[in-house]
Amino acid sequence: MTELSAHLRTTTDAYDAVADLYAELVRDALDTLPLDRAVLAAFAELAPPSGAGPVAELGCGPGCVTAHLRDLGLEVFGVDLSPVMIDLAREAYPDLRFEVGSMDALDLADGTLGGIVSWYSVIHTPPEEVPSYFAEFRRVLAHDGPLLLAFFESEGEPVTAFDHKVATAYRWPIDDLARLAAQAGFLEVGRMLREPHEGERFRRGHLLMRKGGQES
Repeated sequence: MTELSAHLRTTTDAYDAVADLYAELVRDALDTLPLDRAVLAAFAELAPPSGAGPVAELGCGPGCVTAHLRDLGLEVFGVDLSPVMIDLAREAYPDLRFEVGSMDALDLADGTLGGIVSWYSVIHTPPEEVPSYFAEFRRVLAHDGPLLLAFFESEGEPVTAFDHKVATAYRWPIDDLARLAAQAGFLEVGRMLREPHEGERFRRGHLLMRKGGQES
C-alpha cells in the first residue's frame, strides 16, 4: 500500500486505537436493523453469480457486514485501512479473506470486482476527495456491477462535518451523493432513507447503483 495522506493516517490511527470496542459495538448491529438487512439483500440479488468476480466490502472494519454478505451467498472479501481491524476480522471470520488497503488506491486490476459495498466507509473522506473514490470504485468494478453506499444523511442541510466518535465524519444530502456517483459513471437503481433508531443521532442514507457506460 502506498504512503497514506494525512487524513487517512489520522483515520487509521483512530480506528486502530478503538478497534476492540468498536468491534464489540457493531458485531450484532444488523440483527436489529431490518431495513439495512433488506438493502443488503437487494444488493446480493443484483450481484453476479459466484465465479463472475468477487464482491468487496471496502472499509470492512471488523468484518461483520462482510460475513453477512457471505451468508447471503456471495463470494466476498474485505478491505480496510486499519491493520488492527483486519486482525480482528481475520480472527472472527477465519474462513473469509481480509486485506489491509485503501479504498482510493486498490491493488486490483480494472473490472475485476463483481460488486462493491461501501458501508459507512466514505464518511470520513473530505468532500472534495469523494469523486476520486467513486472513480476508483468504477475502475475496479466489472461492467454493470452493483455499488451499495451507506452513509449518514444530512436531513436537508448541505454536506456537514460532525463529531463522529472515532474521527471527523460528514453527513451528505442523498441527492448530492447520488449526483457525484452519477458523474463518475454510476446509474441509480434505488435508494433508501431510514430514521434514526434509539441511540442513533442521524438519518441513514443508502444508495444502490450499477456501473454504467461502455467498457474501456
